[in-house]
Amino acid sequence: MASLRDIRNRINSVENTQQVTRAMKMVAAAKLRRAQERIFKTRPYAFKLGEMISHLKHQVDPSTHPLFVPHEEVRAALVIVITADRGLAGAFNSNVIKRATQFIEDEYAALQESGDLYLICVGRKGHEHFKKRGYQLIGDFRGVFNDLSFDDAQTVARRAIEGYADDRWDEVRVVYNEFKNTISQNRIVEPFLPVPEEQFMTPVMETEIEHRAELSAAYADDYLFEPDAKAILEELLPRYLNYQIWRAMLESNAAEQGARMVAMDNATSNAEDLLRDLRLQYNRARQSAITKEILEITSGADALEQAG
Repeated sequence: MASLRDIRNRINSVENTQQVTRAMKMVAAAKLRRAQERIFKTRPYAFKLGEMISHLKHQVDPSTHPLFVPHEEVRAALVIVITADRGLAGAFNSNVIKRATQFIEDEYAALQESGDLYLICVGRKGHEHFKKRGYQLIGDFRGVFNDLSFDDAQTVARRAIEGYADDRWDEVRVVYNEFKNTISQNRIVEPFLPVPEEQFMTPVMETEIEHRAELSAAYADDYLFEPDAKAILEELLPRYLNYQIWRAMLESNAAEQGARMVAMDNATSNAEDLLRDLRLQYNRARQSAITKEILEITSGADALEQAG
């Protein structure tokens, strides 16, 4: 049985850990509020850009733009995996890594074996996981979530676009956690290049926006474009692709903070349960020690009385 000192030391250790987890929960909650504000502001713009791109594609010949044209054969592919830079967020990182790994095994196993699969890992956890397993990584995007900026998203999008235009890879997919609410995320595998025929719809997009009906109605209308639909498409397409990566990074950031807040809340509750058990164990051990001392004193007194 553990001594009173061991139990006291363990109680102090758990109390210190509980203070840390409670503080981390409060920090994550504050970061989550800011992350939610950013993603709620970005989503409508990103969605509307996608709607405009889909509409413009119906006004021009898609084959006139190389980013719309699928390559004849998928001889190489790029997967952009967005994770976090830090842990202590429950299964947040492991879930998106598992989703990316499963997707690669299902779709690009042959490319991985032949050395024609490339990864851009945004976030330290994904970078270190796939680097240890011998994947070909493009660039180093560890630490971007310490000071998340649109420039980081532009850099990722530019590398993906340049590689596609240069025939270095024939498809680009993005794997990330979409922010659903504080306690849950959607693991998304989103087509990036070539630009899909219809705008890709995530579960949140399907829920929040009656997008397809609006889009179908929009196609039935006639618009006058100035200067022309092709010129507008040339201007909007790079901005749309940049915002697709930016939105995915913001979704992942908000989902990470929500997952960390829940994980730290659970850790704080578990610490309280453990403290309750330890205090009960301490009181029982203390009572046993006191009882033992009383018995020893009583026995000693009886022995002295008999000896006298």
